[in-house]
Amino acid sequence: MKFDVVIIGSGLAGLTAGISLAEAGKTCAIISNGQSALHFSSGSLDLLTHLPDGTTVTQPKQALSALAKLAPKHPYSRIGESNVSLFIDKAQALLASTKGLAYKGNGDENHYRITPVGRSRMSWLSPERVPTHGIGKTLPWKKLAVVGIEGFLDFQPNFAAGTLNEQGLDATAYHIHLPLLDRLRDNPSEFRAVNIARYLDKPENTQALADELIKHIDNDAEAIILPACIGLDAEEPVTLLQKLVGKPICLLPTLPPSLLGIRLHQALKLRFQNAGGLIMPGDRAVNVELVGNKVVGIHTRNHTDIPIRSDHVILATGSFFNNGLIAEFDRIYEPLMELDLLETLPRNEWTQENVFEKQPYMRFGVDSDSDLRPMKYGQALENVYAIGAVLGGFDPLNEGCGAGVSMISALYAAQHILQHDKSQQTTSEFVEAAQ
Repeated sequence: MKFDVVIIGSGLAGLTAGISLAEAGKTCAIISNGQSALHFSSGSLDLLTHLPDGTTVTQPKQALSALAKLAPKHPYSRIGESNVSLFIDKAQALLASTKGLAYKGNGDENHYRITPVGRSRMSWLSPERVPTHGIGKTLPWKKLAVVGIEGFLDFQPNFAAGTLNEQGLDATAYHIHLPLLDRLRDNPSEFRAVNIARYLDKPENTQALADELIKHIDNDAEAIILPACIGLDAEEPVTLLQKLVGKPICLLPTLPPSLLGIRLHQALKLRFQNAGGLIMPGDRAVNVELVGNKVVGIHTRNHTDIPIRSDHVILATGSFFNNGLIAEFDRIYEPLMELDLLETLPRNEWTQENVFEKQPYMRFGVDSDSDLRPMKYGQALENVYAIGAVLGGFDPLNEGCGAGVSMISALYAAQHILQHDKSQQTTSEFVEAAQ
């Protein structure tokens, strides 16, 4: 099998790169080992909420120069301020043009989204249905109904309402019983947001949910907040529900699996496939063939002795959660190619004793040059790009930049591949003309 580009990893970074390349006419394959980390995410995306010294960032684009001084090896710093600003806009445009997705926010100024426990958390982009407010502002409603579904333990309306009340809002918690869910409710392991949505997304069941909301919620409630367990594949069920109850419907993400994260993953995956991209599900890259500093073949678990050939390889395998990095008792390493890590520390300095402190291991990852080509034995691999969480030099949790690094590094790598191939084609045409 031969492709222009093989992408290892099907998360946010891998799919973003794949969409950009496939829609530019490249033949692309994604090797996908298991479930994407997006299934465990809130569906909201962060760009940059804090500098490494703890300074809060409200305007990410304007903070890039300060970030470069504090963290010159951060992926944003390697990519460069002007490039990052450009790719922020391109990432927003990509999501805005993806069928089934509706996001709000921009890279000029962060906003706050309401979390499942009622707190405000800074974000770059959030699904339209997630309640948000601007910096220094409050939610557009004062009186809220926070609704839970009886037996659904992944969302606690009393907790969320109590936190919202502490912030000066008037939030009332409600629990509703839906008999149509009784079959699911009998098995707690099945009573999860995704399974509930498969029932509530049917129009007749959406009507039943609306009837319960109208029956129990005070008329003076200005908006209704529900757990995100409706609208799995499309926005239409939520739009219908809002029309039936006559009030704005807001959704909060629940414990994984998260419907909002799943919807993001499914929409990006479908767009990649519609562009001609191939996904190899349930497969895993196990080793590569190297000739000098160039990868010439990839062997996978499912294809055994038959190598996958490509002109370019994108490593989007994630960090520890996805086994893109492996931690043993005395070492951390990248398992596919044994790539150089950006920084290593003695074993006793990997973590802080206080679990709420910044953890040094969060910054561990693959080293790369300014083009995001990963290093092996101090040399950049010629046709490989590392993107997303596998890169080192940043703390996605404390700096609030995980999704941004994934999308921006993916678009940056895709641009390099397209420019490289265009340059090669121009050179080839020039040589042919000279002959």
